[in-house]
Amino acid sequence: MCGRYAASRGPEDLAGIFEVEKWEPEETLEPDYNVAPTKEVYAVLDRPLKDAPDPRPVRQLRKLKWGLVPSWAKTPEGGARMINARAETVHEKPSYRRAFAARRCILPADGYYEWVTGSQERDLEVEGRKKRPRKQPYFVTPADGSVFAMAGLYEFWRDRTLPDDHPRAWWVTCSVITTEAETTPLAVAPADGPASLADIHPRMPLMLTPDRWDAWLDPARTDADDLTSLLAPPPAGLMRAYPVATAVSNVRNNGPELLKELEAPEEGTLF
Repeated sequence: MCGRYAASRGPEDLAGIFEVEKWEPEETLEPDYNVAPTKEVYAVLDRPLKDAPDPRPVRQLRKLKWGLVPSWAKTPEGGARMINARAETVHEKPSYRRAFAARRCILPADGYYEWVTGSQERDLEVEGRKKRPRKQPYFVTPADGSVFAMAGLYEFWRDRTLPDDHPRAWWVTCSVITTEAETTPLAVAPADGPASLADIHPRMPLMLTPDRWDAWLDPARTDADDLTSLLAPPPAGLMRAYPVATAVSNVRNNGPELLKELEAPEEGTLF
């Protein structure tokens, strides 16, 4: 799954990486080292500009709320629960299938956090029989220091209780697509800890390598079978993982110190 991530790159940096043509300075976000559900996040998307004479899609950097609210929802209250969409079923689930067909985005990150627990408890979690307790947090990030481009979906929701010209009349929300975690060795693994992403958690955000960015963002691609091919996991061996302080477990904590690598898991935590 993806329940927390870090996003510290600024709009100028992201605009260069993703060849963004349009972004609004007033939508600039502060670096966030502990992104949690319902927060505003950056998203890269291809979409025609509103009221523009040219109907072509334009690469944009937009500010969205993490937690997808389907267009048909009566209220936005369920958005906090819809932070992840499974790659295996995203094309058929009512909450996601329309966005998957036409409203795909990239959610840029430095990497994501996951909490390690024992293998037996992980097995129970997969079976849906027990929610595992959080223990030692690990930060997962590209080994080469590049941006972690998470596959995402976005959706529009209209608050019918507000007039059209109200600034909050429209919500634009998003969800991270997840896939099965890699079982192959990490590019860089801690000396005494998980050797693969699957040792940390059975799911992981679907990372898109640069060769898939344009195809994923292209709103003209709407065929489900064609799009499903883009959900293939990235090549193995691109990621590293390392232990970080348990301070990240508190959403009120936020700062670059959360990304500092520990020499060993904190006392009292287990792998």
